[in-house]
Amino acid sequence: MNLLYSNDTLGQYPDSWYTATTPPLPAFAPLSKDISADVCIIGAGYTGLSAALTLAERGYDVVVLEAQRVGFGASGRNGGQLGSGQNVDQGKLERMMGADDANRLWRLSEDSKDMVKSLIAQHQIECHLKPGIAHMALTSKEMATLHLEAEYLSDQYGYDQINTLDKAQGQALCPSPVYHGGYLDHGAAHLHPLAFALGLARAAKAAGVHIYEQSEVTDMRKGTKPVITCRDGAVTCTHAILACNGYLGQLNRKVAGRVMPINNFIAATEPLGKDTAQVLTQDIAVADTKFVVNYFRLSHDGRLLFGGGENYSYRFPTNIAAKVRRPMQKIFPHLRDVKIDYAWGGTLAITAHRLPYLARLDNNILSASGYSGHGVGAATLSGKLMALAIAGQSEGFDTMARMPSVPFPGGKWVQSPLLKLAMTWYSLRDNLGI
Repeated sequence: MNLLYSNDTLGQYPDSWYTATTPPLPAFAPLSKDISADVCIIGAGYTGLSAALTLAERGYDVVVLEAQRVGFGASGRNGGQLGSGQNVDQGKLERMMGADDANRLWRLSEDSKDMVKSLIAQHQIECHLKPGIAHMALTSKEMATLHLEAEYLSDQYGYDQINTLDKAQGQALCPSPVYHGGYLDHGAAHLHPLAFALGLARAAKAAGVHIYEQSEVTDMRKGTKPVITCRDGAVTCTHAILACNGYLGQLNRKVAGRVMPINNFIAATEPLGKDTAQVLTQDIAVADTKFVVNYFRLSHDGRLLFGGGENYSYRFPTNIAAKVRRPMQKIFPHLRDVKIDYAWGGTLAITAHRLPYLARLDNNILSASGYSGHGVGAATLSGKLMALAIAGQSEGFDTMARMPSVPFPGGKWVQSPLLKLAMTWYSLRDNLGI
């Protein structure tokens, strides 16, 4: 079964609140003949569009091939959180990679936030960018851990954008009975993810990038001049970039063994009106300390956008709204009967260490994926780093590529059952409060 079509209709965005509140771009034509380019990019999400824009601004002839629509995948469906750091804390990164590389990765993560904010300002992308993400703890022990993390970032990295929150301060910000405080990161941000993706596509097109939609890649032949084949045409290029994330399929076995597609789900309630203050008292986003994280924020039209729940099959559940409502009403019991107007799923990609997987697959073929829920900044930056590596400036790409990466046990044949077993265990731990 192909994830590109198992839950979606060819050429159509999902029925999400994001789609309903974003003017679509006119459709780009499919590739219908053989062409050539300096660089061929597979995938028109944040990674591919960022790479394309960076390369086009440097004079490269760039083609982007998208199997569905621009921003169709996780880039147009995610929680919209632009977070700080990598997807593991800095202390753990130091133990994994050493202090020097951990410091470089911190600076790159700060670059990713600055890059997203700069692109939005430069290209006048209307995507409701707002500052602030709160990390909320489910126990007093987890609150203490978050406070230590904030102190460490301040002392060792000079990051002064975090305010710690005790239980009372956390309740004043997010009046959920389950939270025990945490911290508020003012340097992080949140945005409308599909609007950001479409804004990147407009900027890339204006820079001269050739985008082809409904052009699924069926084969990629390596060589001095890689050939990227679709149903009705092929691209012969000097460099190629894989920017497929959870929709890679088996285009490359090495990446497929290290990057696992999983599904995550979001619901948008009806507008809450004056009751928004019972959810959040500031216009910030929240992520909590569950392993299968709950994340939420208020939309610009006063809805609660709540993400929660995962599955590990090809198919989304029949009733996505019911799946999301379960964790939502645990966090906000007073919303147990609130009307859900939109509910949708998306396929993202994770790695064993929850760190992005960047790799040089051949001398002239690069790949970036596996953002593990941290993709708004990481994917946008990774696209730029691959573009700079093609242009001869590979320091940032090489740093990211040194992050530890291991195949899932058994490779592509048995990784899904093993992952499902592990994730089910962690979900049970979350539910039991272990």
